[in-house]
Amino acid sequence: MSRNIRPDAVLVQAVIAGALSFAHLHDIAVAAGQDGWKAWAYPISVDLLLVAAWRRLRILRAAGEPARAAWTWFAVALAASLGANVATAGLLDLNNVPAWLRILVAGWPALAFLGGTLLVHTPAHQATDTAPAPSAEPTPDVALTRNAPTPIPAPAPEPEAEPVPALPPPVSMPAALVTHARKVADAHRASTGTAIDPDTLRARLGVPGPMADALALQLTGKD
Repeated sequence: MSRNIRPDAVLVQAVIAGALSFAHLHDIAVAAGQDGWKAWAYPISVDLLLVAAWRRLRILRAAGEPARAAWTWFAVALAASLGANVATAGLLDLNNVPAWLRILVAGWPALAFLGGTLLVHTPAHQATDTAPAPSAEPTPDVALTRNAPTPIPAPAPEPEAEPVPALPPPVSMPAALVTHARKVADAHRASTGTAIDPDTLRARLGVPGPMADALALQLTGKD
């Protein structure tokens, strides 16, 4: 399947501009004393540094990172290319170039090598690729929990004592009744040999239970 090849005006323009810039850089290198293959290597070095700086600039801007170094090397390569184009426009005598131009041309390989190395070996994702290291210190909640004193358990409540039944209140007895009850108690002791109990005393005297209990206390001396 054949493809229709259509010339691109932008591509043609780029090829023409690149060829002219390439030739100007070659001419400056030859005028500065660089001959043979070295004169052809200078324009390649300048253009490659320009392209590398532009690519690194785009990568850093897409990652949202500072691109100051890429901008610096892009400006250096652009100044070298633009300076060579302007210098060949008749502003300099290419048959007798100044000493400073010879120094710049002679020092360019080391400068281009440094710039290319820094552009290639500069990481582009320092902030996103490195995960934060886990902290060795415990969190505030854990630290407070570790340093908190051990709670002392509350003492168990003592069982409540059973209430002691209260004694019946003392009943005022007539003296005659007390005397009669004492006679009955003495007769009971004489016949049985034991003290009379409250139930027997109540039956003998015919008095209510509380009164019989009170009489029994008085008779036994537990008043």
